[in-house]
Amino acid sequence: MSLIQRTPENWLPSVIDDMFKTDWLGGTSNVNNIGVSIPAVNITEKDDTFEVEVAAPGKAKEDFNIELDNDVLTISASAKNENEEQDKKAKYTRREFSYSTFKRAFSLPDSVDNAKIAASYNNGVLLLTIPKKEEAKVQAKRMIEIS
Repeated sequence: MSLIQRTPENWLPSVIDDMFKTDWLGGTSNVNNIGVSIPAVNITEKDDTFEVEVAAPGKAKEDFNIELDNDVLTISASAKNENEEQDKKAKYTRREFSYSTFKRAFSLPDSVDNAKIAASYNNGVLLLTIPKKEEAKVQAKRMIEIS
């Protein structure tokens, strides 16, 4: 634990950060204190599309929910895993379960064609391809004659 000097100008954001970013179990992980892991996202702009890559290994494509509402693209996923193991000699039952969920939302620009958004999931990466409208695509360079 490091000591943080708080001044009258910065005490409130530091207190709030400490409260919400502390791993109360003492570890250092990519999981916040309520057990939600937020996947990394890469957004690439190409000449005619935007590509959104969401790193979500261990999920199935059925775990994802992708919604578009008023130019806001929302990607969410939830997965539940339950295992039950019984040993007849020891007469015990062990049940382990986990539940993971995340939700990410992105405001889409007016230049995208919302009707043609496509998604695929392969090798732990959810890929969304968001095409641009024809008028928003990069136009080829051309010379303009002076009259």
